[in-house]
Amino acid sequence: MIPIRNKKKTLKVTVEEMRNFAFAYIEKYAPSKQQLKTYLLKKYLKTSVPNIRKQDVTNLIDIVLSDLEKNKFINDKFYSDSKAKSMIQRGSSLNKIRYYLIGKGINNQFIKETVEKIQDENTDQDFFSAIKLCKKKRIGPARIEANRPLFYKKDISILARNGFDFETSKKVMEIEKDDYHKIINLL
Repeated sequence: MIPIRNKKKTLKVTVEEMRNFAFAYIEKYAPSKQQLKTYLLKKYLKTSVPNIRKQDVTNLIDIVLSDLEKNKFINDKFYSDSKAKSMIQRGSSLNKIRYYLIGKGINNQFIKETVEKIQDENTDQDFFSAIKLCKKKRIGPARIEANRPLFYKKDISILARNGFDFETSKKVMEIEKDDYHKIINLL
C-alpha cells in the first residue's frame, strides 16, 4: 500500500530541511554566503511548498545563514583569502581576483583586505602572476625567440584579457629569455 502524502509542512520542518540542504552543500563545495543563499533559494523554489510566501522563505534562509555563520560553517573572509591564494598560484592578476570575488557576492571590505594582504606580501604580484601565465600559455618570453615579434599583439591581448594592465604586460613582454628562465626557476 502506498502512503498518501497530505501532511502540510510547517515552518519548523522547512527550516530543518533548509539546514540539511545547506550542510550537504557546504560539505561538498565550501561556498560563500551569497552562493549558499542562491542555492537554498533555488532548491526551495524547486520543491515549492504551498501556502508559504517567498518573503517568508528568504527570511528563513537568512536565519539559517546567520546560524551557520555564527557557528563558523561559512566565513566570507576565509573564503576570500583561500580563493585569492589559489588564484595567485594559477597566475591570476589582482584585478581578476577582485572581480571574481565580487561575482561571488563577497563583501567589499573582505575583498579590500585580501588584496591589501596580497600586496603587502609581494609588492609586484601582478608581474610574477603574468610570468606564470606566460609559462602556462607559452606566450611572450616563453615563445621561440624568432616568433616573439610576430605574436606580440596577440600575447599582449591575452595578458589584458586576464586582467593585467598595459605597463605590466609590456614589462613582461620585454623580458629576455635568460631572465625569464631565472625568474621561472625562482617561482
